[in-house]
Amino acid sequence: MAGDVSGGSRKGGLQFFPQSAQESSSAPPRPWLTPAAYWPSLSDATAGLPAPVAVLGMEALRFNAADLVRRADGVPLRIASKSLRVRGIIESLLRAPGFRGVFAYTLAEALWLAETCADVLVGYPSTDRASLSRLLGDDRLAARVTLMVDEESQLDLVDSLAPPGRRAPVRICLDVDASWQAPVLGFIGTRRSPLHRPDDAVGLGARIAARPGFQLVGLMMYEAQVAGVGDAVPGARAGNALMRRIQSRSMAELRARRGRIARELRNLADLEFVNGGGTGSVEATREDASVTEITAGSGLFAGHLFDTYRSFSPAPAAAFAFDVVRRPAPDTATILGGGWIGSGPPGASRVPQPVWPPGLSLLPREGAGEVQTPLRGGEARRLRPGDRVWFRHPKSGEPAEHVNEYHLVESGEVVGVLPTYRGEGKAFL
Repeated sequence: MAGDVSGGSRKGGLQFFPQSAQESSSAPPRPWLTPAAYWPSLSDATAGLPAPVAVLGMEALRFNAADLVRRADGVPLRIASKSLRVRGIIESLLRAPGFRGVFAYTLAEALWLAETCADVLVGYPSTDRASLSRLLGDDRLAARVTLMVDEESQLDLVDSLAPPGRRAPVRICLDVDASWQAPVLGFIGTRRSPLHRPDDAVGLGARIAARPGFQLVGLMMYEAQVAGVGDAVPGARAGNALMRRIQSRSMAELRARRGRIARELRNLADLEFVNGGGTGSVEATREDASVTEITAGSGLFAGHLFDTYRSFSPAPAAAFAFDVVRRPAPDTATILGGGWIGSGPPGASRVPQPVWPPGLSLLPREGAGEVQTPLRGGEARRLRPGDRVWFRHPKSGEPAEHVNEYHLVESGEVVGVLPTYRGEGKAFL
């Protein structure tokens, strides 16, 4: 295999992305724009590999990374690791222009990534005593990892494990609810922090700043109702129009509230960052003058949920394939496997999407199965055992929990292999 990069983290790091604006100035190829050639080329490239097989199209991945940087327009991007779960890609992105720091999803993961990354923000509160004890006992990790909190009991847990005089200061980011309380519809967003009102957020910030052994360094407010909800869903014209109005009004309210909270917190502490947004809200979030960085990750591998946004069109960088093993009827081909369902509200949007051959669909009464998935459509009549069917997952990072490695495909050839978290023996959630 050409260019084997099958190891985990390496000294000096692997590099898949341009290191400067000059390197990325030429127009890169976009093979995915010709599906009839692109998807069969993946089958050809992986013909000698057993299914299920997962690939990263490197031209598509570079395009998505560059497009996120373009959309951010100078605002640094913090990498959402849950949307990748491939350490080699995370480390390579951190050396590319426009990306700075990692947004981890557990403390155990953050400590692991901090072996090579100097700036890791844990995106959610942690009660993992073993990982907290490790953080508190290592000054180097304590300087690299920032904990997320939204109530004082989370600080009490830290102090119960190591009082302030026996440890380095713990870096703290305050998580404040960014949802919108709509006049008629009520709560719109995700149930995260209990802190919503500026006075409540600043009050907790003041107590953190005054508490020995803690250093308030950041504010995070994630507008999930904009970043994670598409506004160009096919066949939903009225719903899309309503969603755009909701998102516009929500962002107007949030800009004022987030700006006030950030200003008042800066009177209490020397904030290093104000974090907001996600892949779907980059343009809206960058317009908030209080935000100093935007979290993004899903737009890199581009799960199919991110096909439903008006403001950007990511390339299908991550894909996976299963092989046909039988034909229970002339118009039906059955693959082995398939049931890699996405998290979130159960429904059609959370199932893997067959993308090649075109025109295939799941059976309504069976869906994507645990060990087999029947598919129908005109092309199903032509499929035979051993033929390969390509899918896209709704979520960008979750396929990595099903495979040990991604095969890197460029110019129609497998040019290397990178282990997923699972392939490195890690299962954080």
